[in-house]
Amino acid sequence: MPRPKTRLRALPAVETLLRHEAIGAVLAELPRPLVVGAVRAEIAAARARMKRGAAAPNAGELAAGAAQRARADARPQLRRVLNATGVVLHTNLGRAPLAEPARRALAEIAAGYCSLEYDLEDGSRGERGTGVARWLERLTGAEAALVVNNGAAAVLLVLSAVASGRRVVVSRGELVEIGGSFRIPEILEKSGATLVEVGTTNRTHLKDYERALARHDDVGAILRVHPSNFRQQGFTARPGPRELAALARRHRVPFLEDLGSGALVDLAAFGLEHEPTVSESLAAGADLVTCSGDKLLGGSQAGLVLGRRTWVEKARRDPLARALRLDKLQLAALEATLPLYADPARAVAEIPTLAMLTRGPAEQEPRARRLAEALSARLPALQVRVVRGDGEVGGGALPTVKLPGWVVELAHPAGDARTLESRARAADPPVIATLRSHRLRLDPRTLSDGEIDETAAVLERAFAGL
Repeated sequence: MPRPKTRLRALPAVETLLRHEAIGAVLAELPRPLVVGAVRAEIAAARARMKRGAAAPNAGELAAGAAQRARADARPQLRRVLNATGVVLHTNLGRAPLAEPARRALAEIAAGYCSLEYDLEDGSRGERGTGVARWLERLTGAEAALVVNNGAAAVLLVLSAVASGRRVVVSRGELVEIGGSFRIPEILEKSGATLVEVGTTNRTHLKDYERALARHDDVGAILRVHPSNFRQQGFTARPGPRELAALARRHRVPFLEDLGSGALVDLAAFGLEHEPTVSESLAAGADLVTCSGDKLLGGSQAGLVLGRRTWVEKARRDPLARALRLDKLQLAALEATLPLYADPARAVAEIPTLAMLTRGPAEQEPRARRLAEALSARLPALQVRVVRGDGEVGGGALPTVKLPGWVVELAHPAGDARTLESRARAADPPVIATLRSHRLRLDPRTLSDGEIDETAAVLERAFAGL
């Protein structure tokens, strides 16, 4: 004999809950359709729990749940976070934080209208990005410069403008994959160019390029790709940029070099591994150089195209250039960042990315101890210790470089490391940390001075009730 169905207790109607005082407070803050959706979702969730045997909630519980759901639904997905990972150019966390001049420029340009494509001298239509281009030319010695919306876009545009419908010669050892599964062969294909692979994975010689140029009469360019996100060691070889530039000149084809991370100063002068700079590549004979603006340069997301005026202007006239252009906010931030490079010492001090990369262990230790002391004072039950730990460059730049320093490790008798990490990530603002040896690890390298005390205050709220 079939069992009789259990009759569920009736739940309050949507309109009834909308009149509840808890919902009234939310309606004063948020759009009504969003709140109504949250009320309906909360009622549906309660009904599903009751079918599984849970007790029926009262109106107050439902209203409180709906209010919480509505506020969560209204919260922006793009939010400020406190980066305590020690990864300076953390792609998932927005890569380079901006310098103070760039932040001021963003606020000013965002507040009203601007001279984006307007020539203030004669009142005619102007060219977008001329301020950025002028600074790039001053700083690198390039004849001309163009800026687009990211590094991959810069490579795509250059190949489209220079070699669409023609062949591009690339070493097999440089057919790299960058973040997000974008691969050099696929970018080449999208540009309309045809890839000609030369050499082997670990060794490519100048004669390999010479054979390819002799074999094909429709070569549009030689492309050299800097392996930003990996390193080859051991039995390896690749021609230098000067050799390839000379070969390209003899065959009257342009020599293109993608530098990836976009260093404008020699980082070796500040104790880091040498990374080829734009100026070095141009001096070696590259006709066009491409790189990113939001990695080692420390600016907004951008792709830079620099080099000989003839080729830069050809890229500027390519139909793709308009589709890949920067908006006013990216341009404002980048144009405010570049002047800092006129004085490299000032750039290292004021551009957050460079400051974090060049901060040594002696500077890191007092910052780590300050964070540890602030946490211990706020959370006496927390087990806090300061230990040595390495940071990372991130963003596919300088992949073998470790950044020695000091970190803060946390443990709590009432919660494991994963619980601490989850609570930190759910805080407002979220604190993004790492898990090491069953402890939550905070690296102050990627926290500004003001964020050290803020992180302690946020974690005090996040760990309350453990």
